[in-house]
Amino acid sequence: MSLKRLGDPSVISDAVIHNNIVYLAGQVAEEPVSASVYEQTKNILAQIDALLKQAGTDKTKIIKTNIWLSDISTFQDMNKAWKEWVVKGEAPARATVEAKLADPKWKVEIMMTAAI
Repeated sequence: MSLKRLGDPSVISDAVIHNNIVYLAGQVAEEPVSASVYEQTKNILAQIDALLKQAGTDKTKIIKTNIWLSDISTFQDMNKAWKEWVVKGEAPARATVEAKLADPKWKVEIMMTAAI
């Protein structure tokens, strides 16, 4: 059984690859201060694109996605960015829930699993 870890695994890996599946850690906006839910979501999705590329895959191979919003009333703003990003006809299974995130500056956190 081999595992490949992306990022600095001393605290948390950005992603772990096992058996041609990449498991992304929860991603949050790099510059969350004053960024809207829409902007934070776009930033996170760009980070995810980069991680998937590093893992040797892309967003057409995403299997499932979990999205946490600090305020579920912002669902439409997050979903607008999501719809602009996801490949038509290639959308993964997805769950979106409201949750208290680790830092109040973060309004969105996204975690994904994808095939390679």
